[in-house]
Amino acid sequence: MDVKSRHHLRSDEIGAIQEAIESKLGVTVDADSFEKVEFDDSEWNVVLVDGEPLVLYVGDDDREPFLTVRGANEYPPTKRIVTVDAGAIQFVSDGADVMRPGIVEADEVIAEGDLVVINEEGHGKFLAIGRALVDGTEMVGEEGRVVESIHHVGDDLYEMTI
Repeated sequence: MDVKSRHHLRSDEIGAIQEAIESKLGVTVDADSFEKVEFDDSEWNVVLVDGEPLVLYVGDDDREPFLTVRGANEYPPTKRIVTVDAGAIQFVSDGADVMRPGIVEADEVIAEGDLVVINEEGHGKFLAIGRALVDGTEMVGEEGRVVESIHHVGDDLYEMTI
């Protein structure tokens, strides 16, 4: 990926990112440096936290900062978590949307349209970031797609090095 622009964020921009992530995921991202990176050949707008791509902006308006998969594994969230069983790991890791039969637990505070983190029940590692298609109370069940995948282990963003 070719870097289009890269600049350090102002303290108010950093505060807005930290506040958004804390309110959504219940975790504080504390670091020495925050740099926003935009790419020529990618849709991702990323924030490097101490040099690592740990935050991304989801959507066209850059108003929805959220942790990347790396970020979620570095700063494990306490909210908006959807946990999948071992049978779903390969599919979710390959970028598939999350289906009800693979879910063993979902945070009840999740509302339709929320960004969520997907983790696996065995080791608690985070595998993907997605958008909830239903409320958390409706995620466990027999059939249907309930989380649209946005970013997952192994994609270009996950493999990014700067």
